[in-house]
Amino acid sequence: MNHPSRHTAHQGAHQGHDHGHHDDRGHKEGPIHEHNHGQGHGQDQDQGHAHGREAGDQAEILDLDAEVLAEHTASITAWLPVAIAPRRIVDLGCGTGAGTLALLDRFPDAELTAVDNSADHLHRLGEKTAAAGATDRVRIVQADLDAPTWPGLGSPDLVWASASMHHMADPDRTLRQVHDLLAPGGLFAVVELAGFPRFLPDGAPDGAPGLEERCHAALDHRHAEEMPHRGADWGDKLTKAGFAVAGERTVTVDIGPPHTDAVGRYALGSLRRLRGGVVSFLSDEDLAAFDRLLDTDSPHGVLRRTDLRVRTERMVWAARRT
Repeated sequence: MNHPSRHTAHQGAHQGHDHGHHDDRGHKEGPIHEHNHGQGHGQDQDQGHAHGREAGDQAEILDLDAEVLAEHTASITAWLPVAIAPRRIVDLGCGTGAGTLALLDRFPDAELTAVDNSADHLHRLGEKTAAAGATDRVRIVQADLDAPTWPGLGSPDLVWASASMHHMADPDRTLRQVHDLLAPGGLFAVVELAGFPRFLPDGAPDGAPGLEERCHAALDHRHAEEMPHRGADWGDKLTKAGFAVAGERTVTVDIGPPHTDAVGRYALGSLRRLRGGVVSFLSDEDLAAFDRLLDTDSPHGVLRRTDLRVRTERMVWAARRT
């Protein structure tokens, strides 16, 4: 979601459709899709070298996600129903800083505390805030948000949680913690994803049409077991935690073609992670077709395709501590 290069223009259409209280047909925040944004599962230390490489790949995808979907992030921050511009903001599960930088842009007088469990993500965020000249406005905190108590985060006017709530071990407890953390009348913004982005056109790839949809079905099956809170009714959960829901919004992302080089790299990194998550579900034919897509030297690889488009949805809830 956003750093100094996040103003890169998008190619293609941006469409919204009605969901709950708000129908948006303009620009929107991108998917920080199924990448952990640092609430406690991203820093397993027993994986050694392989884990370090995976963490680096994950951070790179988050950075590309920020660049490709920058306009969507900015539109969500612009939509937030704040009566008075917040002066103190907390970004829970900030990742590499897409939301952090967008919120600093949106609220130029605010100071922000960025919280994540990943030291690598926070290091990248520190580099971005320095490059943006915003170091004095951002406090970086490494913490496990699944812990029963959090480090001192002040009394913010706005708490932002993008693609992190469904990873929580006990999201209802987390909602209560946010409620108690917020200043009276403060706003909590929850941004969640409808699923992993899609990149390929219908009928692709050659030799294995429908491969992407089969992968998504397998991934949905895995997520149903491993992340039971994905797809939850956060509006209902927020109400039960004592919030008053002030607005809901569904964002439809549809970018390209034509597309930028960043979209190709974003598709490559994302599809690599998708393959790793569903490899045991695929046939030999599907795996061979997938590997052709991921071959950076192949004329049939995603980096050479001109028909890629980024398609996903994200849902946004804004709730107020009464």
